[in-house]
Amino acid sequence: MSLIADNLSNTAENRALDWLMGTATTAPTTPLKVALVTANGSDTAAGTEVAGGSYARKNLTVAAAVNGATSNSADLVWTGMPAATVVGVEVWDNAGTPVRLWYGPLAASRTVASGDELRIPAGSLTFSIS
Repeated sequence: MSLIADNLSNTAENRALDWLMGTATTAPTTPLKVALVTANGSDTAAGTEVAGGSYARKNLTVAAAVNGATSNSADLVWTGMPAATVVGVEVWDNAGTPVRLWYGPLAASRTVASGDELRIPAGSLTFSIS
């Protein structure tokens, strides 16, 4: 469904470098949350998040990384969606002021009608650093 390769936000890139270089020991506040967007963001700006209906960010669980990649280990299911065309996803931490960590487009946009369900099956949302 979506490959989020090298799409770390600038904040996440800085945090990863700080951790790898031993200048910080902090990790994101879990659980990580997946947000759906109707306009994709960039390294420095968040996309336009879906709003309305029963939409809310979903908890992300991932498998252990292998060969520099991982994916969602459980289905992500949004029910009672508002009418929208979803073009991408973002991953946020769960801090008091959430931090956007990843972003990326879907392989194909998904148009949902009011009340529809949107599902990202386990293994379909992949993350890599290369």
